[in-house]
Amino acid sequence: MSLSPASARTIEQNRFHLQDTAGNPVKPSPTRTVVAMPAYNEEGYIAKTIMGARQYADIVLVVDDGSKDDTVPIARALGALVVQHEVNRGYGGALQTIFNTARKIGADELVIIDSDGQHDPRDIESLLRKLREGNDVVIGSRFIKGASGDIPAYRKVGMKVLDTATQYASDLNITDSQSGFRAYGMQAIQTIQLGGNDMSAGSEILVQIGAHNLKVAEVPIRIRYDIENTSSQNPLVHGLSVLNAIIKLVSCRKPIWFFGMPGLLLTISGVFVGFMAFSDYYITARFPFVFSMVSALTLIMGMLLIASGLILNSLVEIVNAPKESRSAPHLGQEFSPSHTGAGEDQFDKVAEDHVSGHHCLHDLEDLSEY
Repeated sequence: MSLSPASARTIEQNRFHLQDTAGNPVKPSPTRTVVAMPAYNEEGYIAKTIMGARQYADIVLVVDDGSKDDTVPIARALGALVVQHEVNRGYGGALQTIFNTARKIGADELVIIDSDGQHDPRDIESLLRKLREGNDVVIGSRFIKGASGDIPAYRKVGMKVLDTATQYASDLNITDSQSGFRAYGMQAIQTIQLGGNDMSAGSEILVQIGAHNLKVAEVPIRIRYDIENTSSQNPLVHGLSVLNAIIKLVSCRKPIWFFGMPGLLLTISGVFVGFMAFSDYYITARFPFVFSMVSALTLIMGMLLIASGLILNSLVEIVNAPKESRSAPHLGQEFSPSHTGAGEDQFDKVAEDHVSGHHCLHDLEDLSEY
């Protein structure tokens, strides 16, 4: 990689002093690490975040989501690779650009951190160390032993609701599904394909991770909540929108459970109420209109839900079958962690231009020159 001496020294400091079983220093293999951050009007804190991230990264990537302040000039001045959205596309849109860019430049490791100052860049080291232990994804958790930060009580309640829903949707046993501080290995970078632009993208990623059986770990992180204007949305509105998106994900991924189980309960209830209606008619010889109507309606709704669940489950299997047959690396083939020579050249070229100052992209397609 053709970098300046200062940049080379920074990269050399990234590798965390690896040793073999005898305690002898081991020369690490070259690993291309990208630390990325979505940014929207973050001129007050992005400089500190970039400066903190640089010592752990070969490339610091900033995806500017239509900022109106000096976020972009500051990021460019500090040597970050900047990809700009002409309009605000939301958190999910920024993550889409981050993953697409990481794939285009051939990143081996991708760390995503908030640019608003809530995350401590020093925690990048612990995320990368855990990732290099053989995990595909490492999540910085605010709720495991060693984490620090005074999280408001109302946020804890909301996060637990979203954690429970995400765990059900993804089948992952994690403590902090809404953490935006994560590290991804090469297999995860190639696997994750986001479709939404909203704040539920973090949960969508976890659902995909669970579906592809990627190995996930968590490490404690430091978090700050004493910073103003870290979110453009009301927390309640944000939480409800994420929950709504998770419910949609569950309905698509587990239609039998989502539709079939309520349908089964309604059907059983309809049978029970019908039995009560029959008993009432047998004893009084009068037609129990209310019980009969309730029984009929619940039976119809229950059977419709069961049928919907079965039909949707068949459609999901049909839609997913072609994806599996294409044998993408993350869906069945043995995944090779090596890059082709072209991929190495591509990353090195981006890194070289990134250091030399040619590092502002108005659109992801600008990377095609590499």
